[in-house]
Amino acid sequence: MENLLLMSHCVFPTPDIIRTSNFYEQKMGFKAERYLGSDEPHICLYRDTTEIILTKTNGQKVIPNRDLYGYGYDAYFITKNHEKLQEEFMGSKVKIVRPLENTDYNNKEFVIEDIDGRWIGFGIKIG
Repeated sequence: MENLLLMSHCVFPTPDIIRTSNFYEQKMGFKAERYLGSDEPHICLYRDTTEIILTKTNGQKVIPNRDLYGYGYDAYFITKNHEKLQEEFMGSKVKIVRPLENTDYNNKEFVIEDIDGRWIGFGIKIG
């Protein structure tokens, strides 16, 4: 069967697009391309083969999935070198809310909290 879907990008609305972009650049190693003068202002954040698109909330607060629904991450990125990435984030003082572990759903993962309160998982299926 032909693969029709190639990859996905996260879209994160945020009340302060510059502040959030700075966090991802300075703490998490992303590079930013700013399109603030476009009809729909946004910033694209790139790291390796991933992309996050920041959009404006017009002042509304970000409400993470765990607050809206009782549980759940707001994004999940697949990675193979968990230890190195977690160490990098710890060195940058990114808040680790769940350290690296094997989950009961057979993933090896860790979870961070971003500057807007989103929980983002980094992991991969094991076994």
